[in-house]
Amino acid sequence: MAVLSWIKDIGLDTDTGIGYTGGEDKYISALGRFYKNYEKNKIKVTEFYGAKDYESYMITVHALKSNAKMIGAMELSRDFEMLENAARNNEIAVIEEYTTPVMMKYGKLIELLSPLAEMGETKAADEICADEAREVADRLLAALDDFDDETSKTLAGKLTGYPFRPIQADKLKEAIAQIDDFMYDEAAELIKEIYPTIE
Repeated sequence: MAVLSWIKDIGLDTDTGIGYTGGEDKYISALGRFYKNYEKNKIKVTEFYGAKDYESYMITVHALKSNAKMIGAMELSRDFEMLENAARNNEIAVIEEYTTPVMMKYGKLIELLSPLAEMGETKAADEICADEAREVADRLLAALDDFDDETSKTLAGKLTGYPFRPIQADKLKEAIAQIDDFMYDEAAELIKEIYPTIE
């Protein structure tokens, strides 16, 4: 895909991104969301930093760490991880020194990704929206409760179409493995864990 070549050229680890998202189409879709959410995230970080609300700041940079990792922006992901750890450990001097440079780096990456704006929204063929994902998850939990093997497998497969972050995507894979082993209660617990992240 021609899109991938210029994305590689701007320094993103496309192989890692495709590995996390589960395919080229899903990767391009994830890049689009990463690009689109920049202004909202920038406002959040700026507000929490300005208000010295380091708990909310930590939650936001934690999400940005995961999002950057998911698109293969490994250096930026490590930078957000440093800020997350600084907030967790109350290292205010580190937060004050590095927040602006990290956010500038984030902004530069967004500038490099600006051709995505002209492409419009790219959605993978099997990608599902949050409303559909919640509905599928509800039906999946009911199927697991009924020990309905075939329906559970089908719905769990459909749920992989939702663009979860890496940690949640791994839990969903684990739940699918549990369904294969007829471990329905364990699978249901994992689905309940990832359910709140469908937003």
